Amino acid sequence: MTSALKTLPLALTLLTACSLTLAKSNDPSRFDTELTPVGAERAANADGSIPSWEGGMRSGAAAVSANGNYTDPFASEKPLYVITKSNLAQYKDQLSPGQQAMFARYPEYQMSVYPGHRSAALPKAYLDESRANLTKVTLTDNGYSLAGYNFGVPFPQPTEALEVIWNHLTRYRGGSIRRQFASATVQEKGDYTLVNSDGLTAFRERVSDLGTEENVLFFNRVRTTAPSRYAGEVTLVHEPINQVSGPRSAWQYNPGQRRVRRAPTVAYDSSARYSFGQVVADSVDGYNGAPDRYDWKLQGKREMLVAYNAYRMASKQTKYSDLLKPGYLNPEHARYEKHRVWVVEATLKPGSRHVYGKRRFYIDEDTWQIMAADIYDNRGELWRNYESHLAMLHDIQLPLTVAEATYDLISGRYAVNYLSNEVTSKAQFGEMVSKAEFTPAQLKRLGK
Repeated sequence: MTSALKTLPLALTLLTACSLTLAKSNDPSRFDTELTPVGAERAANADGSIPSWEGGMRSGAAAVSANGNYTDPFASEKPLYVITKSNLAQYKDQLSPGQQAMFARYPEYQMSVYPGHRSAALPKAYLDESRANLTKVTLTDNGYSLAGYNFGVPFPQPTEALEVIWNHLTRYRGGSIRRQFASATVQEKGDYTLVNSDGLTAFRERVSDLGTEENVLFFNRVRTTAPSRYAGEVTLVHEPINQVSGPRSAWQYNPGQRRVRRAPTVAYDSSARYSFGQVVADSVDGYNGAPDRYDWKLQGKREMLVAYNAYRMASKQTKYSDLLKPGYLNPEHARYEKHRVWVVEATLKPGSRHVYGKRRFYIDEDTWQIMAADIYDNRGELWRNYESHLAMLHDIQLPLTVAEATYDLISGRYAVNYLSNEVTSKAQFGEMVSKAEFTPAQLKRLGK
């Protein structure tokens, strides 16, 4: 590892001056004055580079095609500035250590920074439930579970690290999503194999026959369709709310064996499917699953450059071959904006096992999506950089990750997930489904 990468963890600047009251606050009146319905600050920052929240992007902001292509409503904007290795020092206080490490690892890397837009908007039912959660949802079992939760943001006025993490784990993703997507692990010289899948995810509020007391947060089912050597493999996950009394249940169907097997390793630091160790199970979506192996600390809030309003990244005019370049996603298609993020640090507990010794997460205040993460090995050295590229699906009031990338700063490989650029059908959101869609028996039928 280069000396520049070794010293980057020490170069994290002090959090920018964003107000954070750590005393417990359950004041509904704040939603009508200083906070948005999901708990973000309504006001602009001091210099206006982060605008005030005015309700988010309205439906019809730009055209949406029948195949799910969203025209970029900000296509006419030009970058305010472009960060390169030569001017990095000028902007270091707006970047995470992981982002800074990209410039040390790749001298030609750059980030184009555009005007900021508070585009996030959510359905009224979700906002109303989030407001109601303020006084009815609590952490239980050392923070590893929720009590009194159905849907919405569980902690719109968080004061603890795990409250922020649960806001990410439960954030709005359309209620349910049926879609096709692609993933790839890109080697140092740019070689990759594209893996195509179709999936169905349903959160508890969109499962028609789920009892209110059942220990389920969501169901997720993914079937691989290409390449041929993986086609027909299916993975099923039942994700609980209470991670203590009922840990995650998972099954996998292998068409070669024609058998459905329990998959207890689909959790923690087992390798995510087809990532060849580049992504571990609990780092998909920034972070997922049980939080019990780490000690969690809320470090506050800061202003940071994150990959936002990523319409160009998701455009169906962009081919995978143009996007997946050696070292990193093609910067020509990336858009960065300044936003406020919550900062949460997770340190591996003594006696617990995980390949990641420490992780620092940067969570968008408007969506509760983890936008970036610094990932350290068990020697305390910066190992990987995670980034989510977010776009607002304004026609259905859904902020959604349209690409996520995990960069290995040592090997030069990276993994990318949730791509849909070459998918010809539009994803379906909000469908009511039944538990029958998520049984082990269903896996065998789908895999044929």
